[in-house]
Amino acid sequence: MKISTKGRYGLTIMMELAAKFGEGPISLKSIAERNSLSEHYLEQLVAPLRNAGLVKSIRGAYGGYILSKDPEQITSGDVIRILEGPISPVDFTEEDDPAKRNLWLRIRDGIAEVLDSTTLYDLVNYQDEEHKDSYMFYI
Repeated sequence: MKISTKGRYGLTIMMELAAKFGEGPISLKSIAERNSLSEHYLEQLVAPLRNAGLVKSIRGAYGGYILSKDPEQITSGDVIRILEGPISPVDFTEEDDPAKRNLWLRIRDGIAEVLDSTTLYDLVNYQDEEHKDSYMFYI
C-alpha cells in the first residue's frame, strides 16, 4: 500500500493543528507556507476532514481550523482512511488461493494496527530515540 500526497499532506495538516491545539485557529496559508505546500491543495484536503468531523472551521479575520477532538483521540488511521479510503494492499476478495488471501489479510491488519495505534499526539511528540544521543563529545 502506498500513501499518496493526499494522505501525507492531510497528516501534515492534522499534525500542525495538533501541535497548536488549544491555541486557537490556524490558517491553511500558514500551514502551507511552513511546509512549502500549495494552499489550494490543502483546501481540497481539509474539506473531507471537516465533513468527517475531525476539524472545525472558524470564520473571520483570525479564523482558520482547529481539531474537533484532543490530539490523543485522533489516530493517523482516522486521517488516512478519510483521505485514502480503505486500507488494503490488494483486492483480496477476488483471491482464489487461501494462503495468499491470508497473507493479504495479515498485511492489511498489520498496517491498520500501526495506523490505529498512532495518535496525532504521538506524531507531534515523536522523538527519534536512535539519534537522540548521537552527539557525544569527549575532551
